[in-house]
Amino acid sequence: MALSDLLYPDNPKRKKELIQLHQELLDCMSTNFHATNELVGVLNEHLGCTITPIEMRESSTVKENCEIIIQVMSEIQHQVQKIDSDMKEKLEPVLYQKLYDIKEPELEKIAIAQRVFSIIFGEATSTAAMVAIKLLSSNHLTLSASKLIGLLAQIGASVLGGVSITIIGLGLEMILHAILGAMERSQLLTAVRSYEKHLAEFKAASEKYQHAIHEVTSLVRQQVQ
Repeated sequence: MALSDLLYPDNPKRKKELIQLHQELLDCMSTNFHATNELVGVLNEHLGCTITPIEMRESSTVKENCEIIIQVMSEIQHQVQKIDSDMKEKLEPVLYQKLYDIKEPELEKIAIAQRVFSIIFGEATSTAAMVAIKLLSSNHLTLSASKLIGLLAQIGASVLGGVSITIIGLGLEMILHAILGAMERSQLLTAVRSYEKHLAEFKAASEKYQHAIHEVTSLVRQQVQ
């Protein structure tokens, strides 16, 4: 037993809690990577985007993996903004406003969007138009993505941001050395509590983000059946 554990008997428990929190974070990040790639696939297939799918890099740190997903989420937001700009440029103001009118029937909105995509691509499917309308008319995905980007940045800057995601398999002592170094009991308690707060917020934001993507991808699957 380490001297610090003799001086601070609850340290081993706190250390294990921190490792468990770290694993929960990695699991949640992995799900976000998968959901993001689902949306990327829809955008590439139906809206002519060329966004590169992403994957977690096991040789990289938590912060570096956060930056990977932030980058592609920002690119998705950019593509949605571009779709909006195309709509605004090619539609009469009255028709453009209909896209954002909650009282306007969705089928009418899809017809309007399909008209624009036909101009851009030469032809367009109703699925492409439906995806565009879903992305434009609902701010659910935009808001959840923006929230998640902010939390990913916070996590990347946190106490575990510099830890490689593969360290979980290297054994408890090596993990603790990489994460905590000579961290005292008070610092360890602060780290655990801070990480619990970050993870709780991250999980909640991730669920909303994943749900928003599921709304789009499930509609696409229904459309093409």
